[in-house]
Amino acid sequence: MSVKIGNIDLGEFPLLLAPMEDVSDPPFRFVCKQSGVDMMYTEFISSEGLIRDAAKSRAKLDIFEYERPIGIQIFGSEIDHMREATEIATLANPDLMDINYGCPVKNVACRGAGASLLQDIDKMVKMTEAVVKATHLPVTVKTRLGWDDNTKNVEEVAERLQDIGIQALTIHGRTRAQLYKGEADWTLIREIKRNPRIKIPIFGNGDVDSIQKAADWRLEYEIDGIMIGRAAIGYPWIFREIRHFFNTGEILAGPSVEERVTVCRTHFEKSIAWKGPKVGVFEMRRHYANYFKGLPDFKPYRMLLVKEDNIETIHSILDEVADKYHNILPVGEMA
Repeated sequence: MSVKIGNIDLGEFPLLLAPMEDVSDPPFRFVCKQSGVDMMYTEFISSEGLIRDAAKSRAKLDIFEYERPIGIQIFGSEIDHMREATEIATLANPDLMDINYGCPVKNVACRGAGASLLQDIDKMVKMTEAVVKATHLPVTVKTRLGWDDNTKNVEEVAERLQDIGIQALTIHGRTRAQLYKGEADWTLIREIKRNPRIKIPIFGNGDVDSIQKAADWRLEYEIDGIMIGRAAIGYPWIFREIRHFFNTGEILAGPSVEERVTVCRTHFEKSIAWKGPKVGVFEMRRHYANYFKGLPDFKPYRMLLVKEDNIETIHSILDEVADKYHNILPVGEMA
C-alpha cells in the first residue's frame, strides 16, 4: 500500500533523506536523487534568517524540479516568525513544509528552537498550528523521543500534532540529551505506530546504516518508511542498495571505485556550480573521506584533496585515485 502525505504518493515504504545542516544542499541532494531516494528535505532554515532576508537562509530555499518531492524544513522559537517564514518558504514552491523540533545542538536548542520545544508541548502545538494555517502545503514534523530520559513525551506530541493538522511525523530515536551518542531506541516509535488514534505516516530515523538494519527494523518497528541521514554522507548508494533488497531480496554489490570517483566528481562539480568556485571547493572537503572510506592507504590522497584549491588539480587527483584503485573490489564485496 502506498504511503501518502497529502496528495504526494511516496510508494510503498519510502526512503527519505534527512535534512542535515551543511550537508543536505542541492549538490548532495542531486547525487542522492540519482541513487533513488524517494523524498528529500532542504537543510534546516532559520525562520529569523528568512524574515531578515539573510543571503545564506534565502539560498537554502533553492529547489529544482528533478528533486521532487522535496520539503523545506524551517526552525525557530517565535510563533509569529515561524508563520511569516512559512509564507516566505511556500513561495519557493516546495511539495511540503517540515518543522524541525529535533535539532539538539546548543545554538538551536538553547535559543528556544529545535528540540527545545519538547519542553513546552503547548507552545509546540500553537507554533505548528500557525504553520499549518500559513500554507496550503502539507505540513510534516521531525522530532525526538523527548528532552531527556525522564521526559519522553513523543506519544503526546504525535497525537496533539496530528489533531491540529500535520500529515506525517518523523521521529529520531534519541532524546535531546543524547545528542547523537549511544544507540537509537525505536521502541517508542513502534508504540506510536500501534496507537489506534494515529492515522498519519510515521517515519523512523536514527542509526540506519545498512541494508540489514533497514530490513530488520522495517519489520520490527512497523514504521511506514525510514529516514536516513549520516549513513548517506559520501555513500548515497545506500538508498539504491536498500531498495534493491526490498524489491528482490538480493544484496546489490557496492559501488566500484570508478563509480565512487564519478559520483564524487559529480558532487564536486555541482558544488562549484551552485556555490561558486571558492566556497564550492572548500565545502566539498568534508565529503572526500566518506566517498573513499575503506580504500587502503587512502590518507595521502585525502590530505591532497582537502588542501587543494585548484579545480583542475582536484580533478587530476580524482583521476589518479580511479587509476590507482581500479582493481579494488566494490565496497560491498570488501566487507
